[in-house]
Amino acid sequence: MKIDKLSIIIPAYNEASTIFLILNKIKAVELIDNIKKEIIIVDDCSNDNTDLTIAAYHSENPELNIRYFKHEVNRGKGAALKTGISHATGEYLIIQDADLEYDPAEYNDLLKPVCHGFADVVYGSRFMGSNPHRILFFWHTIGNRMLTFLCNMLSNLNLTDMETCYKLFNTKIIQSINLQEQRFGFEPEVTIKIARIPKIRIYEVGISYYGRTYDDGKKIGWKDGVRAIYCILKYGIFSK
Repeated sequence: MKIDKLSIIIPAYNEASTIFLILNKIKAVELIDNIKKEIIIVDDCSNDNTDLTIAAYHSENPELNIRYFKHEVNRGKGAALKTGISHATGEYLIIQDADLEYDPAEYNDLLKPVCHGFADVVYGSRFMGSNPHRILFFWHTIGNRMLTFLCNMLSNLNLTDMETCYKLFNTKIIQSINLQEQRFGFEPEVTIKIARIPKIRIYEVGISYYGRTYDDGKKIGWKDGVRAIYCILKYGIFSK
C-alpha cells in the first residue's frame, strides 16, 4: 500500500525535560518509501514548561511538520490520544509517548507489514524479538501478561503485548471508532474494538524497550491496572 504521510501522535503531560529529545529522534528517522511525517503533540494541561519547550523546538526546527494542541484541563492520556487521532491527516498514524521508553528508529519495522500490503494495524511487542529490553519490575510484567491474556480471551486475538505504546493504525479505521476511555483504559478499549472490525488484519512486530522507573517519571500505577481489567470486561462482555 502506498503511504504518503504518517501521523505521529504524542500525548504529553509534564514532559518538558524529555520532549525535545524524542522530537530529535523523530526528526532523525528517515521513513521507508519516502513517507512524510506529521507530528501531532497534545499537551494534556501540563503545569511545567512543556508548551514553551515545544514552541522553542518548533521555532528552531521549522522544517518539521509539528501541530500542537493543548487541553485546558487535564483529561488523561486516552483523551489526549483521541484529540490527536481526530486531527491526523496521514493515511496511517502511530502513537508515540513523549518519554524515551520507545525508539522512533523502529517506525519502519511497524510500517513494513503495511507497505507490503499485509496489515491494517500493527502492534509493537516488547516481548518479541531480540531487541534490547530494560529489565525492571517483575510484577509489572506479570500484570501486563495477565491483562494481555484477558484481552485476548475476549477479543479472540493472540497478541503478546496489548499494553504497548507502539500501535500503528489505518487512520480512517481508527477515526471511525467511538473511543470513550479518558485515561489508560484506552489500550484495552481500542484493542477490543479494533478486533471486532470485519476482516481487519492485525500484525505484531518485536520492538525494543527502554523502560523508566517511577523516579524517572513513570506515571502508570496499580490503579490503572485495575481500570484496565474493568475496561476489558466492559468492552469485551458488556458492550458488544
